[in-house]
Amino acid sequence: GRHGNKGVISRISPIEDMPFLDDGTPLQIVLNPLGVPSRMNIGQVLEVHMGLAAKKNNWKVATPVFDGASELQIMDILEEAGYPRDGRLRIRDGRTGETFDNNVTVGYMYMLKLHHLVDDKIHARSTGPYSLVTQQPLGGKAQFGGQRFGEMEVWALEAYGAAHTLQEILTVKSDDVVGRVKAYEAIVKGENIPEPGIPESFKVLIKELQALALDVKVLRDDAGEIEIELVDDDDDGLDYNAALKENKITNDIEKGAFIDDLVDEEEIPVAEDEEDSLEVEEDFYLEDEEFDE
Repeated sequence: GRHGNKGVISRISPIEDMPFLDDGTPLQIVLNPLGVPSRMNIGQVLEVHMGLAAKKNNWKVATPVFDGASELQIMDILEEAGYPRDGRLRIRDGRTGETFDNNVTVGYMYMLKLHHLVDDKIHARSTGPYSLVTQQPLGGKAQFGGQRFGEMEVWALEAYGAAHTLQEILTVKSDDVVGRVKAYEAIVKGENIPEPGIPESFKVLIKELQALALDVKVLRDDAGEIEIELVDDDDDGLDYNAALKENKITNDIEKGAFIDDLVDEEEIPVAEDEEDSLEVEEDFYLEDEEFDE
């Protein structure tokens, strides 16, 4: 509508199943009243009332923003047109013909198509690119990203006691780099999926605390310390190239960003005619021998 009153079409019914007035006129659109009070855009209701009277009297109405018809004027106009002052009419159920328990606000209003279509928004992902910092899947259809699982969604699964589903979502389907590669391998081999590891986001937290000069230790119940492998510049605790191949990441940005972790810059083949920019030959990523350690 013209008052920010957007909504989603939840059902399309045959015209004979729609509610209808006593004179047999079927309603074209039925709106949920819960969309009005929380947004407080009451103009749409006044537009409906004015539209009902204008249709009956065959008027064209202009109501400027700061000089429009008041509520009392609209009530008087409705009364003159032969309608109740509250603008609510008796309607019948299109399927049974019985009247509804309460009268309903009925009238005419402008409804415009807002161009947000399911066909443009539908999206699914199996594997795809991951964020460099958090190692979590990227977000959004444009990046071929995953579905965000926020705090409240986690609470919902916790309330249902879906512990295994939750652990899978928070580890192998998100930022447990080693775990997701092992899980993929287990699925291919037909074996049971191994225990998930430590999410990368926890390691990022450890690094941020280390940046504050805080030494963090994770202790077990028996007071023993849990060793957390953190990837250092000189010693990669993780074979990123294997992770790339296992997870079918083909995004050039992703591949290029891992170069620093895998190879010394002196070994990268550079185009001779370009001095300022670093141009990597395409086949360079595909040669396994280049990454032998």
